[in-house]
Amino acid sequence: MTTLLEARYRTVLRLLPAYYRRGREEEMVEVYLWDVDQELQDQSRPTLGEVASIAALAVRSRLAATGAPRPYVLLGAAVRNFALFAVLLQAAAAVVDRVLELTWAGTHGTREWDMFLTGFTGRGPLTSVVEAAQWTLPLLWTVGYFALLHDRRRLAQASVLLAALPTLWPFAGPLVSELVPWDPWFATAGALFAWLPALALCAAHHRDAPAAVLPVGTPGLVFAACGVVMGASEVVLPAVPDAVWAPATCFVLGALGRLLLRPRRMDTRPACGAMALAALGLLLLAVRIATLYPWLGLPVPAAFVAAALAQTAALTLLTLALTVVAGRDLAGR
Repeated sequence: MTTLLEARYRTVLRLLPAYYRRGREEEMVEVYLWDVDQELQDQSRPTLGEVASIAALAVRSRLAATGAPRPYVLLGAAVRNFALFAVLLQAAAAVVDRVLELTWAGTHGTREWDMFLTGFTGRGPLTSVVEAAQWTLPLLWTVGYFALLHDRRRLAQASVLLAALPTLWPFAGPLVSELVPWDPWFATAGALFAWLPALALCAAHHRDAPAAVLPVGTPGLVFAACGVVMGASEVVLPAVPDAVWAPATCFVLGALGRLLLRPRRMDTRPACGAMALAALGLLLLAVRIATLYPWLGLPVPAAFVAAALAQTAALTLLTLALTVVAGRDLAGR
């Protein structure tokens, strides 16, 4: 006879994918009921810790690495690659922005340097702490990137979660300070650009997943190449760049290279690089549009709008092309 506690455990276990339940459900139910008195099973419930553990297992089993049905293996590989590529863009962008900011402030006289320092010290203690956190915490994207590629997963996960925290300030700032509310579309897109890769890294690079590996090059060389591309894109066109200009430019060049130089013979591993790049391109396209939208109709330089629209078109075309390539790759595996 099924007790109420057993029924409740089986209900919670429905969070797991069907393939996993078929092989493990009975064993798991027996383990959960092992030390619970029969007479108390109609008055008991699964603990919050048990529910959280099953929910985490549900995520890991859906983003599987081996031993799972093909769709789950492919999904897990795609999410892991998406997280790796997105964290790389975030890391390179954070370093390049701060290097250029320090270079400009340090080479254009005392007035520029004083303006740089005033941003941290001139608007009250709360704002000073927030400004310092917003300047320093994004550098942890770099820690997360190199930690991930050296298989230090817990360090990588903690680093990217801390690095993403500053994107929540546009929502919390107006509630606790005199900060003027940001454009909601821009603030939301910026938060998604940070938190989706961070959460994808935490979920997909679990302890059963394979070590993260770049499709080409070494971690330092790829990071340096991204930094050079992003820095050049901001220095060559100083009147054009905004928050998404450099990452999107780097993505466009990298994705175009992936399409032009992709191997003729199908890789037998479920790397799903094109699928991951297509997802990242869609995310960057959303951020690009959300960043451009508030400027439309305002007296901004025509070069800025033209460059942003050109980048939007390039992101759209590349994302569509990568989606087609990903579909063909999946069909051919």
